Amino acid sequence: MDWFGSTHEVSSRRYNGRYGGRTTSMGTILPSTSSIPLREIESIDRAIAKSFADERRGNHVINEVFQLKGDEDLARALQESLKLGEPSPWNRNVSGSCYNESNHPRCDVCKNFIRKNTAGVVVYKAHPFWGQKYCVFHEHDGTTRCCSCERMESKETRYVALGDGRKLCLECIDSAVMDTTECQPLYNDIQKFYESMGMKVEQKIPLLLVERQALNEARNGETNGHYHLPETRGLCLSEEQTISTVSRQPRTGIGMNWAPNMRREPYKLTRICEVTAILILHGLPRLLTGTILAHEMMHAWLRLNGYVALRQDVEEGICQVVAHMWLTSQMASISGQGKRFALEKKLSEFFKYQIESDQSPVYGHGFRAGHRAVVKHGLQKTLYNIRSTGNFPF
Repeated sequence: MDWFGSTHEVSSRRYNGRYGGRTTSMGTILPSTSSIPLREIESIDRAIAKSFADERRGNHVINEVFQLKGDEDLARALQESLKLGEPSPWNRNVSGSCYNESNHPRCDVCKNFIRKNTAGVVVYKAHPFWGQKYCVFHEHDGTTRCCSCERMESKETRYVALGDGRKLCLECIDSAVMDTTECQPLYNDIQKFYESMGMKVEQKIPLLLVERQALNEARNGETNGHYHLPETRGLCLSEEQTISTVSRQPRTGIGMNWAPNMRREPYKLTRICEVTAILILHGLPRLLTGTILAHEMMHAWLRLNGYVALRQDVEEGICQVVAHMWLTSQMASISGQGKRFALEKKLSEFFKYQIESDQSPVYGHGFRAGHRAVVKHGLQKTLYNIRSTGNFPF
């Protein structure tokens, strides 16, 4: 999923951060009112009033919002200054280091104060879930993002490079599933999850963890594959192919910031049913690996049970619904204390957020339509309607 979050334009006043998709531009610090003619003061008052009205109407949308209290204090200070003939308390020199330290936002990537543009306002972007704020130019200067959680690599923390060019943050690699053998317990758990819903997968389907290149090659070799995003993370195969799998080798290096050595081995797929194998991208955290696996297993279940020629948004939508159900069940089982449990909980919330906020017509809209149907009618009735009509029930 792409990072989204509109450009922030922030003046030299205090801001209150949150995520969204809004943009604003605030004025510069006002001079002392003791030297301002009355007509200009009235003009300022009108501008402030208009700003309040615009905010109430929602005409200006921002990600990092200035607290309304700041504008109210400014207006009050101007009025009190007129009465008492004293300089406004907002008439201060804000270019010093003391102001920067307490008010000027720092980039979470380069750790520098975020630059002002030619109009004198601070401009930056922020991740909609993590709230990580960063200089706009980091989107185009080759700054690394974690292939799992999407957070940008900062200059203080190095990410771990995998053999296929992807990189993982240290938090995500802590629970990463690196090869097929490591994934088998998770595969067994998801099979039991399907059985608990009355949807046992009868055939024994090989599960293989592979690198990005092997996954893309397998996708291109499918003549009747299902819909995929540009960055494929999982695949349900129905063709006979030879796949290059990965297996973990003894690790080398010192400390946490290193990746295991991986060995590549060919694996010949033989077609004994409508599904020849499920492929998952290796090196992703357990919860994300499981979510992808639950999605691809639903593709396999549909094929093995005669659901053919489904519309893309219907098939991908119901697969996302089941993946979301599995992830929700995992979130309910996360318990304990400490940094590791807190991290796992936060990652599960992010992966769930990714599914729910996806705006693509096939995956996003398909998920929301399928989720509404399952909430209203239940999974089994929804599947029956898909088989009979090719669509979700209303």
